[in-house]
Amino acid sequence: MDQCEEEINEDQQQSDLPTMSQDQLEEVKEKPIQGHEAETDLDTDSGCSQKPSLSLAERYLRACRRTGVVPASPFLRQLGEANINLNHYGLGPLGVKALAIALKHDNDVTNLELEDNGVQSEGARYLMEMLQRNVSIRSLNLSNNQLQLAGAISISKMLLDNYYIKSIKLSGNDFDDFAVKYLADAFEENYMINEVDLSHNKFCEVGGQHLGHMIATNIGIEVLNLSWNHIRMSGAVALIAGLKVNSTLEQLLLSWNGFGKVEAESLGQALRHNSNLVLLDLSSNHIDDKAVTLLCKGLAVNKTLRVLKLSHNPMTSIGALTLLKTVINNMESAVEEIDISTVFVGEAFVELLEEAHQKRPALDVKYNIVTSVTRNSSALQIFQKFLKERNESMADFFLALDEEGTMKVPAVAFRKAVKAANVPLDQQQLAWLVRKFDKNCTGNINYKNWCV
Repeated sequence: MDQCEEEINEDQQQSDLPTMSQDQLEEVKEKPIQGHEAETDLDTDSGCSQKPSLSLAERYLRACRRTGVVPASPFLRQLGEANINLNHYGLGPLGVKALAIALKHDNDVTNLELEDNGVQSEGARYLMEMLQRNVSIRSLNLSNNQLQLAGAISISKMLLDNYYIKSIKLSGNDFDDFAVKYLADAFEENYMINEVDLSHNKFCEVGGQHLGHMIATNIGIEVLNLSWNHIRMSGAVALIAGLKVNSTLEQLLLSWNGFGKVEAESLGQALRHNSNLVLLDLSSNHIDDKAVTLLCKGLAVNKTLRVLKLSHNPMTSIGALTLLKTVINNMESAVEEIDISTVFVGEAFVELLEEAHQKRPALDVKYNIVTSVTRNSSALQIFQKFLKERNESMADFFLALDEEGTMKVPAVAFRKAVKAANVPLDQQQLAWLVRKFDKNCTGNINYKNWCV
């Protein structure tokens, strides 16, 4: 009889582990379970083809006894659920080991949340051994667990054997350029994962090159978060170059990477070729007006990008206007949302956006604006409301000033008429309204188009 069969028989003979009631489970989880020495790894049932007959609760409690850890009460409370959330619980490597032993043959848990648990590389090894056999877990969160290089190596080995996980979060694990090589190589071979979070790590230029090769060859990842790294210059260029040939990536998050003109120019070139990306997050970088112009070379012809995030960049209203004009002029542009919420725009931007909304009402642009611009831009609505209250149309107002029927009214005459009628507009608002009607500053208002 091999070791695994002995353990299964021992499990079935244990008098102290019958099927437990909820009250009994609550009593057990309040104190440590003693009596067995901790296992050194998860291979106690190697060579066994029979799935243990014990319940998940019983397997977990036995594992806690062997590892000498207190059972995690949140895990016991969530038994029977597909989503297990143990974020910020402080399991540590041995606590994770007990969990891994219990979940090795589980078929019910599909989402495992273990963020901020001090997993470290040792705990990562236990989890990865478990995931080489578990076939039910689809989503795994291991963010902020100090996994470092050794943890990255364990994860990469698991990714080469596990084709069930669809989403993995590895944010904030001190992964550097050495660690990312192992991960990138594994992602190149694994076509089943479609969401990867590698944000808040320490990737630099070399790491960007590895990731660029991964992006170019991977055919499964749809969402990739690389925010809060240090991928710049040649690394960023290599990473972005992968977009030119990538056929699956739909969302790319690159905020807080220090991107400037060089990276914006590369992105502009990539967007000319890419036909899959729908969301690009470039917020909190170093993209100024010149960089925006370089980025717009790609936006001018791109047909798929729908969401562009550029808040917290040093661009001004000039860059914002360039961006808006580019999107509007691209008749095949799919852009629906632009976030430049930290940019203070001018009147020209507001007017152009109003015109754009007539043709593309779904276009949502988040921007900032000074009070004076807001007040001035409301002048037209104030004028229209004033006429409506007098049961007068705009055509009536202009026709009364157009004695010769030329469909033109001198701007000076319009100013005097507005003041004489006591329209509630201040001097700046009136000046703005005149510019609105006489865009070319000819001194005459051609009111035909305003009276339709």
